[in-house]
Amino acid sequence: MKRLAILSTHPIQYNAPLFRLLAADSTMEVMVFFSKKTEEVRFDPDFGQEIEWDIPVSEGYPNISFAASTSDGKKALKQAILDFNPDALLVYGWNFPGHWSMMRYFKGRVPVWFRGDSTLIDPIPAWKKALRKALLTAVYRSVDHAFYVGQANKRYFLWSGLKESQLTVAPHAVDNEFFMRDDETRTKEAMQIRASLGISEKATVFLFVGKLERKKQPIELAEAFQGLPDSPGSHLIFIGAGELEAELSRIFGAKPNIHLVGFQNQSQMPIWYRVGDVLCLPSKGPGETWGLAVNEAMACGCTAIVSDRVGCAEDLVGPNSNCQIVSSNNRDGWNLALNGKIGGNRIKRNTMKDWVGNWNLLHFKNALQEGLDH
Repeated sequence: MKRLAILSTHPIQYNAPLFRLLAADSTMEVMVFFSKKTEEVRFDPDFGQEIEWDIPVSEGYPNISFAASTSDGKKALKQAILDFNPDALLVYGWNFPGHWSMMRYFKGRVPVWFRGDSTLIDPIPAWKKALRKALLTAVYRSVDHAFYVGQANKRYFLWSGLKESQLTVAPHAVDNEFFMRDDETRTKEAMQIRASLGISEKATVFLFVGKLERKKQPIELAEAFQGLPDSPGSHLIFIGAGELEAELSRIFGAKPNIHLVGFQNQSQMPIWYRVGDVLCLPSKGPGETWGLAVNEAMACGCTAIVSDRVGCAEDLVGPNSNCQIVSSNNRDGWNLALNGKIGGNRIKRNTMKDWVGNWNLLHFKNALQEGLDH
């Protein structure tokens, strides 16, 4: 039986379903090594609060945590991976305590595989770009193979020195089954939430889901929404918390068709996505490397409008005729895009579920399994 060691920072709700899927495979043995202790990541500075997910994120797969930011923790992490004696080491991200050093140490001892979703979408000065290229070329010399999430991510890996033969596509995906199941029950609950917010069943509801921070442009989205023709048939819901929460509440809190509902935990999100019709992600970056909320929303039937600075735009959004890409700097474009989505969205819900069904966790699992077999 082949052994796969996985190095990640800490239990993350997006990664746990894949780790469980791998652990359930009888043809491989998996061990997940976390480079951070729980107490290091419990407080999320962007949300401005401690986050404890109400779904299990560290259960269903073997794992062990280390404080790799310390010298002793890094040594213990290295020894634990050695003791596991893996046939390959999969590393999630290099710019975390202990990650690059593990990549350098194990290079040549076992195949070092890499998973990251960085892109070249965000513009940076030429001098900084040159320095970044030099650094990344050095980093990726320690990688034997990388699994890219989309075309923008693939271009980044090639630019950073990896060759085409070192790359395998493994599209970013979420646990589609978690979001798609119990559709009838969840839809009824969603309609009850609509009623409690004064939203009719036929209204078009736009959703913003994520941290309320400037790079995601929630205020600009609300301003574009306010510019729509006066119609009681459209609403905008902000789901999330962060630095702009108080400012959004001050400016838009009294608007009857703009709703700020705060942070919602993972078990409630499949219901909230059914409250909405169109997910909006107007981010200007930097760092909107994919936008997994788009996958989640589509799995619940939403269409999507995203900015051209969102990593999934090229792969997941652009090819779908029900969705739209808008320039992050085009306020009028966002107003037009929102206006064009009013009405008719709920009949497209099954189409969106079928579309995102092609982005599933099996792609990555099968790619890893094939790598171990060879």
